[in-house]
Amino acid sequence: MGGLQPLSPELNRECRAFAEALRSLFAGLRPTVSVRRYSSRRHLSPGALSRYLSGQRIPSWQFVQDLLTDVGADRGSVATPETVRLLRSLHAAAQQTSASVGHAVQQLQFQLAEADRLSRRSAAHSDVLGDALLDRNHRIADLELRLHQLEGDWARERARADEIARYGGDREELILAKQALERDVARLEAELGEALRRQLAAEARCELLERQLVVAEQQAGEDPLRIEAPPADPADPADPAGSVASVGSVASVAPVAPGVTGRPAVLVVDDQPSNLVALEAVLGAADWDVLAVASGPEALKALLRHRDIAVIVLDVQMPGMDGYETAAQIKNRAQTRDIPIIFVTAIGSDPENTLRGYDAGAVDFIVKPFDPWLLRAKVTVLTGMYLSYRGTPRAVPPGQPVHTGAGWLLPIGRHPRPAPDRPS
Repeated sequence: MGGLQPLSPELNRECRAFAEALRSLFAGLRPTVSVRRYSSRRHLSPGALSRYLSGQRIPSWQFVQDLLTDVGADRGSVATPETVRLLRSLHAAAQQTSASVGHAVQQLQFQLAEADRLSRRSAAHSDVLGDALLDRNHRIADLELRLHQLEGDWARERARADEIARYGGDREELILAKQALERDVARLEAELGEALRRQLAAEARCELLERQLVVAEQQAGEDPLRIEAPPADPADPADPAGSVASVGSVASVAPVAPGVTGRPAVLVVDDQPSNLVALEAVLGAADWDVLAVASGPEALKALLRHRDIAVIVLDVQMPGMDGYETAAQIKNRAQTRDIPIIFVTAIGSDPENTLRGYDAGAVDFIVKPFDPWLLRAKVTVLTGMYLSYRGTPRAVPPGQPVHTGAGWLLPIGRHPRPAPDRPS
């Protein structure tokens, strides 16, 4: 195994066990290949592959699956379920014990790639639906023209009973075809609107994840508790001061609404006291206040008492009023509908749960056990955006209802393309 670095004596037990299992699996490739050769096969840099095999960095589970596939293809056999479960448990244990800024950056890069893929798929789907809608509209216009011509012929020839009888059947057939196409158009318009809405949401999520990624990368050499506001557009009337550096320069922030204090607050909601303690430890001692409550009703009461809440970190699984119902109640109130919600969940981030969370009003997800650097990066970006936009109205794209999410999180100048007009 040419190019392998020795295992560092500073590795913890979980990372060492996973690295040894990965090296053993890598040694099973036939014929024996070097690190450089295998990195070329999998489109990786030799340095990244060497760090994976030496335990300095935990790879994604997809890399482990690709390595299992290659070893199985070389040996002519498939890995047993017991082997896969063992590697899965070692990988999870190594990930949980190696929480760091680098790991947070890795997760944010993966989330950004997923959001970008969804945005591109939504854009392509929108184009296909737009073309289909335009084709149906043209066919409707053609049928209407033919219908007018037949009606003119029918008016001129109605004296002839046999011609009227023959024409009557054609006219009814055209009317039914037109009605069927109109129903098809209505369905395509609804699908196009939904695709455009998802494209806009994916673009907004891409912008948010890019800002979180910048914060996570900066945390390696800067104060991780400092709130950096997003860069402002000098021509944007929503930011009259031009830019906001941090909470320490509150004097340059846009005018604060009446009843709002200078420090933002982060509302943490979880029914487990141990989870609340962990969340307060991660988010405390920063340039924001942490308000901790143990249920959905208590969260709604806290929102009535405090008008300076910038972010809500909300647990999904709670007895009584769960996270989805609590988020729906928050979004139904005009005073709180624009506060961004980060869902904390232990049930995974599969597409069904993710879509349900976004429909409930969430702007982001984080899975338990959560990475403290990742959570802090997300809260830092959202709090900085809150300080930058507080007290000034944000531009809302035409046709976009305000209650669908945090209005001040909408990307400036990125409006969905309107559906094609039906030809007259």
